[in-house]
Amino acid sequence: MAEKIVSNKSNLQILHEDNHIIVINKRVGDIVQGDKTGDKPLSEIVKEYIKDKYEKAGEVFLGVVHRLDRPTTGIVVFAKTSKALERLNKMFSERETSKTYWAVVKNKPPKSEDNLIHFLKRNEKNNTSKAHLKEVPDSKKASLDYKIIKELNNYFALEINLHTGRHHQIRAQLQAIGSPIKGDLKYGFDRSNPDGGIHLHARKLSFIHPVSKENIEIIAPTPSDAIWNSI
Repeated sequence: MAEKIVSNKSNLQILHEDNHIIVINKRVGDIVQGDKTGDKPLSEIVKEYIKDKYEKAGEVFLGVVHRLDRPTTGIVVFAKTSKALERLNKMFSERETSKTYWAVVKNKPPKSEDNLIHFLKRNEKNNTSKAHLKEVPDSKKASLDYKIIKELNNYFALEINLHTGRHHQIRAQLQAIGSPIKGDLKYGFDRSNPDGGIHLHARKLSFIHPVSKENIEIIAPTPSDAIWNSI
C-alpha cells in the first residue's frame, strides 16, 4: 500500500478513517492518553476533530486501543464505536496484528539480522524496563526480529517486527545488544535529539478490520528530518 495521508486537519496526520476506526500518524511529543503531566492528549484532539467534522452534538465516543511512547512516532489506532473497540482490544491483546517499526541506531548490531529474546523487568519508579538474558522474578518474556535495512554515514536503520508487546520493549532490547536508539537517553544513547524525540517509528500495521473484516494495511510516513529522509 502506498503511503498516503487522508487529511491533516487540526494538525492531525490521518492515515485512515471510516465509520468505526481512525488511524493517526503520531508526532514526537504527543501523548496518546491523558497522564499526570496534564498535557492535552492525542485522544482529545481526535475527539475534537470528529466533533467538528461531523457536527456532532454532545460527547464523542473514542476508544484508545493501544499506545506509543511519547518520544516515539507513527501509527496509532483509535476506535470510533464501542463494537470496534471491543474487537480491536481483543485483536491487540491476542497479537492478531502485525506491527513493523523502524529504528535508527549508532552502534551496528552484532548481526545483520536476528531474533532477540529477553526477559524484561519493569521499574515503576523510573518508568523503564531492563532486559535480562534469563528469567528473573517479575520479568516477562520479550521477543522481536530485527534486520539492518540501510547503513547510513554514522548510523544504521533497522526494521523490527514485534512478537510480544512489552513496556519499552524495543528500546530495552536494542540497548541490551549495545545498539541504543538515536536520541534515547533513557536507554543508553549519549545525547538527546533536538526535538526531544527518539528515532523509533511505528511504520506499518496490518490487521483485519473489526467490522468489515477486510484486510487493512497502514504505512506511516516517517518524520521529516535528514536521517529519516535518507532511509
